[in-house]
Parts: sequence; C-alpha cells; structure tokens
Amino acid sequence: MSSNSEIGRQATRIPGPVETSIQQKIIESFQPILLRIYNDSSKHSHHSAMRASGGGNGETHFAIHLVSPEFKGKTSIARHRMINALLKDEFDNKGLHALSLRLKTPEEWEKEGGGEMR
Repeated sequence: MSSNSEIGRQATRIPGPVETSIQQKIIESFQPILLRIYNDSSKHSHHSAMRASGGGNGETHFAIHLVSPEFKGKTSIARHRMINALLKDEFDNKGLHALSLRLKTPEEWEKEGGGEMR
C-alpha cells in the first residue's frame, strides 16, 4: 500500500553529460523560444553500431525541437547544418550518433499553433 507521501510522486529524469552539453550550447547559440530535447537512445540500442559499442553510452540518439529567431531566412538544410556544426564535438568525441531535428522560426511555430512540436 502506498503512503500519502508517495502519491503523485514521479521519477525525475536527470540529463546526462551529452544532453547537458547539447542544451547549454543550444541555449547560448540560439536563444530559444522553445527547446525540447528527447533522449531516444533506448529505442536504438539494438542497432548494429550500438551493439558493437556495447549499446552506446545511453546518450547516442536525440530528438531536438527548437524554435529560434536565429533560423529566420535560413533553409531547412542550413538550419540542420547549424545544429550539426554546433554539436561537432559531441558527434566526434562524446558518442552522439544521430539527431532528429524540428527547427522553426517563432513565426513558423505560431502559424502551426504554437504548441508542442512532438
């Protein structure tokens, strides 16, 4: 039986060092209106590249949803290149393997309703 103090409790997810680095770099570089980072690594641990490295470090695959005025006037591919360049060290040295990106300007986000992008 649960005590009253346990009712409504939820586990707190603590981001790892790769996710923390991603978040800090994006905040500093893009001054986001909205930033959501989802660690999807557990969904990919069965991939051959992840199996070969023992399942990776648990921080190999992320989905990033970002709304920033920095994207104004940039094509989708240019926006992706901006993020990939920013996270080069994470790709090269920290085990980051893949990103799924949804990158919008504030105007694009508002036009879509301004809600969650997942």
